Amino acid sequence: MTVTEHVRPTVAPEHAAQVLSAEQRYADELAFLAAYDDGARPPGWALTPRAVVTFIRGSDGEALTLPADRRAGPDGTGLPASMTIPPKFVGERSLVERCVVTLAGERGLLLVGEPGTAKSMLSELLAAAVCGTSALTVQGTAGTTEDAFRYGWNYALLLAQGPTPQALVDSPVLTAMRTGRVVRIEEVTRCLPEVQDALVSILSDRRMNVPELSGTEDGLIRAMPGFTVIATANLRDRGVSEMSSALKRRFNFETIHPIADADTETDLVRRQATAAVQRAGATYTVDDAVLDALVTVFRDLRSGRSGEGWDVERPGTVMSTAEAVQVAASLGLAAAYLPGGDALDLVPGHLLGVVRKDDQNDHARLLGYWDGPVRRRAEDGSAMWRRLWDLRGSLR
Repeated sequence: MTVTEHVRPTVAPEHAAQVLSAEQRYADELAFLAAYDDGARPPGWALTPRAVVTFIRGSDGEALTLPADRRAGPDGTGLPASMTIPPKFVGERSLVERCVVTLAGERGLLLVGEPGTAKSMLSELLAAAVCGTSALTVQGTAGTTEDAFRYGWNYALLLAQGPTPQALVDSPVLTAMRTGRVVRIEEVTRCLPEVQDALVSILSDRRMNVPELSGTEDGLIRAMPGFTVIATANLRDRGVSEMSSALKRRFNFETIHPIADADTETDLVRRQATAAVQRAGATYTVDDAVLDALVTVFRDLRSGRSGEGWDVERPGTVMSTAEAVQVAASLGLAAAYLPGGDALDLVPGHLLGVVRKDDQNDHARLLGYWDGPVRRRAEDGSAMWRRLWDLRGSLR
């Protein structure tokens, strides 16, 4: 056997990608809801607005029953007689309803909030449910150019034929306009202001001029019914560019807050960490008490106050639920693949890795948290917190 043959990777089965899009992960639910709710739909929508809300917030544990005459799926295969839709986004139902109403009115939707509050996930779920695809996406960065919002050119064709419709390369925004779909713009405030403002005329006029093709029918492209934009913005992050007032006026703003209830957040961290470990081919075995302690630390440091009412100095970094999921998943992977120790012993080291991402002074703040709430809980007789207090030395 040659070296090349030895290292050749195994071909993954179909749809075995590391991350599936929302429309792939939840294809069965989307097909079921499309048949279940046959009410009025805005132009271009795959589901009714009510079904979109149900898809994202769940059916509250209720099994939805599909009438017998609607059980033939769009591809000719049979749909289940009933289905319970689980919740996918932890947040107020009224917030999701406002988002859906905004999109139904073909107005731009801007989801803002701290990092790790599931803005991108909500954006993806909304796009998948509304138009059947979440793939039309622009990732905003300081290097994003106006072409990402408008169009580019196939330069080989441009040199050979000149500016023709065949040489035009549509951006995701232009593709969404042509097909009447939702386009997602991630981290719009990371784009430079002059790049952001390319969206102003698109959102107001709902058309795009192609000067190179002026005088032809392809020189003016009009948005089809159903086209709209969902943007996200982390307003606390570094490297953020202020949006112009003209662009702000063309969006409805919705703020995504951290999860308020501790039990709900713990359950979410457990479910997502379990799924991450399962994708890695292992079983999640971290004790619930360890997860409770981990989420408690994140919530205390995020809010600046412990559940008992003790003041806590907040670190500069955002102690988000997404970060808690990553730590919980790391604990699960360590327990599965590097067994031999207690998962609780690994918590301080992972927390230190989280808080030192932005500001070295956050190390001292984490030590202060250990000298405050952790020590006081240990003195109150909690064996879990006593063990964490004994691990203070691993934070140095």
